[in-house]
Amino acid sequence: MRIFIFAAITYFGIVFGAGFMLGAVRELVVAPRLGEARAELLEMPVMLVIVYYAARLVVGRFRIEKIAVALTVGSAALGLLLALEFTLVLAVRGLTLDSWYANRDPAALAAYLAGLLVFALMPAAIRALRARRRGDEIGD
Repeated sequence: MRIFIFAAITYFGIVFGAGFMLGAVRELVVAPRLGEARAELLEMPVMLVIVYYAARLVVGRFRIEKIAVALTVGSAALGLLLALEFTLVLAVRGLTLDSWYANRDPAALAAYLAGLLVFALMPAAIRALRARRRGDEIGD
């Protein structure tokens, strides 16, 4: 149980930290030139690469052997990410959840939601791919 908590916090921390740095670049450099929606859409592939490598690191480092544990790690990390994003980040930006949602570009919002789903599922996908390569049972 303890390992899954550390794994979730580590996964969340890596992705949130990278997202925070990329978000600063997006807001200060890219968005003024290309617009907020395009900047967010350009950031998404970079974040997905970070999610992939962070999940690989966490699954390997914490020796996650069961897909159920990997799903729990991803879900817990998603919970941490959403809790921080919808409290601290919106407060720092001076937004309410309603105003954040109302001002989102539909394509950027769809990409954001898809990215969250990938973030939550990536540790389980990494675990399943490793099991397939080794010919192991995926585990539950």
